[in-house]
Amino acid sequence: MARILRGEIYWAELNPVRGHEQAGLRPVLVISNDFLNERSGTIIAMAITSQVQLAGFPLTLQLTSVQLPKPSWVKINQVRTLSVERLQRRIGRIREEELSKIIEGLFELVG
Repeated sequence: MARILRGEIYWAELNPVRGHEQAGLRPVLVISNDFLNERSGTIIAMAITSQVQLAGFPLTLQLTSVQLPKPSWVKINQVRTLSVERLQRRIGRIREEELSKIIEGLFELVG
């Protein structure tokens, strides 16, 4: 697989899951740094959904800087460590400003 970079979006197979975790084949946003992505065989990612989200920031953020098939939201509270083997096709990469806002939301949730 090609180099996986922070801020990229990939299709990923998230099954099997438990409870309220996002399931199935869906886009994920890579938030782990490039060093970890390159050397560990895993990435840290956030699930993306096309379902309209009533909960706003910091739980979700609508993506505007990358072209996805439908309007989409990053579920900032749905952080997972994934094997790179779960990743499929690369979709694109978000702008650094949008990534910074998402990381800010994560810090707000765990701060």
